Amino acid sequence: MQSLLKAGVPLENIVVVDNGSTDGTQDYLREINPGQVILNKENLSCGAAWNQGILAHQKEWTIVMNNDMVVTQDFANRLIAYATENQLKLVSPARVDGDLDYDFDVFAQDAQQKMKGAVRQNSSNAICMCMHWSLFKEIGFFRADPKLLGFEDGLFYNEIRKFNIPHATTGSVWIHHFGQVTQDHMKMVLGIEQKDVLVKVNDRKLYQQTWLERKLYRHRLKSAHRQWRQSEIDRYGMTLHGSRAHQSFTWL
Repeated sequence: MQSLLKAGVPLENIVVVDNGSTDGTQDYLREINPGQVILNKENLSCGAAWNQGILAHQKEWTIVMNNDMVVTQDFANRLIAYATENQLKLVSPARVDGDLDYDFDVFAQDAQQKMKGAVRQNSSNAICMCMHWSLFKEIGFFRADPKLLGFEDGLFYNEIRKFNIPHATTGSVWIHHFGQVTQDHMKMVLGIEQKDVLVKVNDRKLYQQTWLERKLYRHRLKSAHRQWRQSEIDRYGMTLHGSRAHQSFTWL
């Protein structure tokens, strides 16, 4: 919340959805008093919470984001401007995951200038999504099913691919993402080992894909990421997705 306010996001534009937390977050939200606060009595699922937030503040552009991140100055307006200029319906910022043991403001200012021309077409992520309202009218909202336990983003992106929705990740906006905080907490509550996946699903069945179709999609995705990474390393010496640990960056 403090990061959003520091970045210039008006308090009245912030919608916070709390999925039945019991750690004092709800009391904190009442004190901060953002534009809208939705307090669910229980965890209704990530997809349901995203939908609640989107529908509570029906604007031309909506940014859906995790709660475990730090953003940059004026990031919302710059994401919208990039999407508008490039005729995208969804855009995500570049990001660093992991330890915040560096001066992110200084890093982001340099990275955003250095990599403003870098883009990964038809690749974005659910950690931070800037979306145009027409996108929901075209493919619908997120699946609201508690049993999916965070798999809603995969299904949403499956629809984006199916309808050929233009989307991208841009190097002109950066965020720091602490990474897996919410899922790690859910694993602890559910008694699941941290090394295990949160939920095991038959993604081929959910995506309505044959074994071969799923295999080919994964192969194309891995190949595209290898090409993006190598191209970005060659040109910039870094990539649009970094990991930070032990005071060092790893570029993915």
